[in-house]
Amino acid sequence: MAELKMYSYGENCNGVSLNFEEATKHTSKAVWLDLYKPGKEGRNFLLGCGFHHLAVEDCFSESATRFYVYDDHKFVVLRARDKDSDLDTEYLFIFIRDGLLVTVRNSALPCIDDFAKRFAMRRTQKRSNLGAEYLLYELMDAIADDWYGVLVGYNDRLEELEDHVVDQNTKYPNLLPDLHDMKQELREASKSIEPFLRIVLNLMRPDEGFVPDDCRLFYEDLSSQVAELTDRMDNISSGATSTRDTYLSQTSMRLAESNQRLTEVMTTLTIIGAVMMPLTLIAGIFGMNVTEFGAGGGGPSLMIIFGIMGSFSLLMFGYFWKRGWLKKP
Repeated sequence: MAELKMYSYGENCNGVSLNFEEATKHTSKAVWLDLYKPGKEGRNFLLGCGFHHLAVEDCFSESATRFYVYDDHKFVVLRARDKDSDLDTEYLFIFIRDGLLVTVRNSALPCIDDFAKRFAMRRTQKRSNLGAEYLLYELMDAIADDWYGVLVGYNDRLEELEDHVVDQNTKYPNLLPDLHDMKQELREASKSIEPFLRIVLNLMRPDEGFVPDDCRLFYEDLSSQVAELTDRMDNISSGATSTRDTYLSQTSMRLAESNQRLTEVMTTLTIIGAVMMPLTLIAGIFGMNVTEFGAGGGGPSLMIIFGIMGSFSLLMFGYFWKRGWLKKP
């Protein structure tokens, strides 16, 4: 069901819930109208307010992040973070006309809660003469602050993963998958933050006629803040990549050290085998029960046994040569 709240300077700065009939009567007194889950009634209300029908239709479809200046009002489409997720974003549609700011949304957004607190602050009340464009700045600044908090969380998480990587005494399961998941999540965040920066910069273009001169300083500060968000996001992403590479390098080094120890063991065993094999051969020959060694008769002669052993050895060397095991690489 659609919900509509009206905010105005003074007594109603904390918002008053209204039905659409009451809102139509009090629109002239409102400074900010927040329309949540508009539905059919919300569509008719927006059209009744005189907003362009194409802009109203955008509020009920998958739109792109953009803005448009109509003859008597302005329209902005943004994406803001959903309250239920760190990365999922939802559309926020904004109308501006004659000092009135109208927000239309279909989800609970943290930036709206923050903006409502800002609206009730004395600082915002004192700047009422700056119009709805200043309120739009405060709303977009709330979106930027919301993303800043998310990135701070990712930065703390990255520092914890870095500590795990350099800790040689403890094994941490799923370290590599955690780093991989962070990279993916940061890529998802960039899909929302980078378009947000582009629209802020485009709003400030003089030829667009969107930002009035008395609000330009605020929007310049906003653009700097959003640019810092993109830089911070890139730094965290680079840090995650560096941490992952460090982890893989350490894993390779441990594997190389393990192989080296195994090689040393095999070398020792080979030396022992090389010493024992001639002794085994001598013991085997002189321990034969043949006539030549005075052990009686009845068995094959020693020369026949040597012939069989030599033939078998030649057969094995021939097989190894055919397979290429005795050839130099």
